[in-house]
Amino acid sequence: MKKIILIIMLSSPFIVFSQEKLITKSGTIIFDASFPSFDEVRGTNSNVTFVLNPTTGEIASLAIMKGFQFEIALMEEHFNENYMETDQYPKAIFRGQIEGFDTNNLTGEYKDYIIKGKLELHGKSKEINANARISKTGSRITIFSSFPVNTSDFSIPIPALIKYKLASKVNIKISAVLIPDFK
Repeated sequence: MKKIILIIMLSSPFIVFSQEKLITKSGTIIFDASFPSFDEVRGTNSNVTFVLNPTTGEIASLAIMKGFQFEIALMEEHFNENYMETDQYPKAIFRGQIEGFDTNNLTGEYKDYIIKGKLELHGKSKEINANARISKTGSRITIFSSFPVNTSDFSIPIPALIKYKLASKVNIKISAVLIPDFK
């Protein structure tokens, strides 16, 4: 009887963990709208929240648009005021599903997955399919992904004067290390 109680007590943290969500508030999104031969148009936001339900593979993220930083301060100002209109559209939200996700199949080696979901940006929503590389070390799950986004899909205005210096297809890269959210 003592052995049964001991086994139950030792395994209960794993049962609780399997029901917990994984989270980070320091995920990173890098977007690159650069054209060769012109100034680099690249912004980085390292305060992005990602939440993963390890049981279902549901994933969500939230980025505050004013959190993107640029090497050139004027680009950051134009990004916030002229293109992303961050006072009117302060957030980017993604909600989706990692296809075929099973934490039991994850190891320290990266595996390829597809994430499907909806990106809400600049007052518009668009279905997104993204390739992702996911690994697990201990209780941490690491996700890397990249995908293109067309500015026209989100009605992001690009003035005619600079349309040849700014790519209309923006490359997005994300990285996040998610840990259990013990509340």
